[in-house]
Amino acid sequence: MIKNITGKIDFIESLRGKKATFMLALSNTATANIDGITQAGIPGKIYLTPTLDCEFLCSGEVRSLDIIAETPKGVPTPALITRAVHLLNPYGDIEILNLGLEVEPKLDYFKIHNFDIKPSESIDTGAKIDALALFEKAVEFGKNYKCKNDYIILAESVPSGTTTAYATAKALGYDCDGKFSSSFKEQPDSIKEKTIQKALENIKDKQDLFEIIGGVSDNMLIFNAGFILGSAYNHTKIVLAGGTQMAAVLLLINSIVNYMGAKLESGNISLCTTSWVANDNNSDLKGLLEMLDFDLNSYYSDFDFSASNHPALKLYDEGEAKEGVGAGGALMYGFLNGLNKAQITRKVEEFLG
Repeated sequence: MIKNITGKIDFIESLRGKKATFMLALSNTATANIDGITQAGIPGKIYLTPTLDCEFLCSGEVRSLDIIAETPKGVPTPALITRAVHLLNPYGDIEILNLGLEVEPKLDYFKIHNFDIKPSESIDTGAKIDALALFEKAVEFGKNYKCKNDYIILAESVPSGTTTAYATAKALGYDCDGKFSSSFKEQPDSIKEKTIQKALENIKDKQDLFEIIGGVSDNMLIFNAGFILGSAYNHTKIVLAGGTQMAAVLLLINSIVNYMGAKLESGNISLCTTSWVANDNNSDLKGLLEMLDFDLNSYYSDFDFSASNHPALKLYDEGEAKEGVGAGGALMYGFLNGLNKAQITRKVEEFLG
């Protein structure tokens, strides 16, 4: 049910039957406002996607709009999968990282960590992130954060995040063309490539690493990199729940560690994604992970909607959406705690009626 991408199965097996804190990192980037660059949400309301994902995961309701986020083709948010697992075998805790949202989630009783971070600008004109300050804030948070459960599942919801991830990896010098995923079945390559090219053209000579990523990245990538490095001081086990965006977080960590002349003990860090990403012919997650200078245990949850007749869910198996809101990590958590594909499929179908 859980299969290797890189490394050994031992790390994930050590988490079998254990409780996780599900931590959802949310952010907006104005890159998502570029026409046709993403389908991660409702046209004209893309900025609400992380807010709605968060509200639904935590409460089973969307409160900042009257309908749940779905693509123009009718693919519902992967938050349905993450919520379904939670109802069948609850996470120990759900906590939210507000890393620059246009609209804060309408939730009570759930821990929302606010860091006074503004949404980032579009990378084609410069993201305008104070990357060093954001990174240092994240490292400090990681050092001081006390996980109440056995490990953390670190997820994200950032519309157009695969574009900023791709731009970040290229700016850092990684040979990553054709390796990043998309919410589309057929990627809007020309739009992405033009946007990324404009972002890279804004890089100036003699800029340091943090100045470079401050122009081409997004808040989630930078913060999660810092949080993971800060958490290493506490030997906290973290599973990055995501695909190529989370691979970009790892590539950023790799570059920062090398830039600082440090060494990373990576034994407590892992990644888990969906089979839709792992088997995507239009991207190469394994290729991205193999660029790391440190060892990494990575996996995918062997799940699909072949047992469902719901047309919206069938679109996942056809290559739409693929990942988000920690779906791959949520499925992993479900499988490690005794759930099976049929149970999760039925629960997701219940949301759709």
